[in-house]
Amino acid sequence: MADRLILAGEIAVTLRPDPRARRMTLRVSGRDGQVTLTLPPDLPRPEAIAFAESRIPWLRRALAQAPQAAPVVFGAALPVEGRALVLTPAPLRSPVVDGGALLLPQARPAAASAAGFLRMLAQARLTAASDRHAGALGRGFRALSLRDTRSRWGSCTHDGRLMYSWRLAMAPPAVLDYVAAHEVAHLAHMDHSPRFWAAVGGLCPDWRMHRDWLRRNGAALQRWQFRPGTAAAN
Repeated sequence: MADRLILAGEIAVTLRPDPRARRMTLRVSGRDGQVTLTLPPDLPRPEAIAFAESRIPWLRRALAQAPQAAPVVFGAALPVEGRALVLTPAPLRSPVVDGGALLLPQARPAAASAAGFLRMLAQARLTAASDRHAGALGRGFRALSLRDTRSRWGSCTHDGRLMYSWRLAMAPPAVLDYVAAHEVAHLAHMDHSPRFWAAVGGLCPDWRMHRDWLRRNGAALQRWQFRPGTAAAN
């Protein structure tokens, strides 16, 4: 069980020892407002508490700006490909988009059905976009997987494995396409050099616009809670 402390009787902080940490780092998640203090494994607890207490004013400001977690329940307006769709129970077996509603099986929890729908949508859209961009770049990739990541929307390994957050299915299609172009460009350039950005521009000329959209709106996509008691389903 994670070690926790309560600051000023109201701020819950999770203490996370990290063998690679050389100093203490205090973080407020832009996804769900959870506070984590990462610290070197042998640091005395009183020193960690003193550090956290010295940051209480900053924590209060950061928490006031953090997005509140939004439960995925029937009646909620969940973003799907950039459109807010009302989650609506219906007597069916599979989710269906119907105008401004996302019809979900009434016999299942809304969160489970909605997460499954988004994963399926993300798999189809990101596979198609990655195939298209890889073909244009003249490079191939070995595999494509989906996760629910906190810190990044996508990644590319040195051996050509692409990984994406399935929450990209919530973003406008052009934004999803930009992320695919970004990761595919890493198949040619495993850095963020001018050559890399030139490759991104060749695949997605309006990449700056879509990157800016993610920077402005990414936290709003991350705040949706697909599993009770957690920030998301993994």
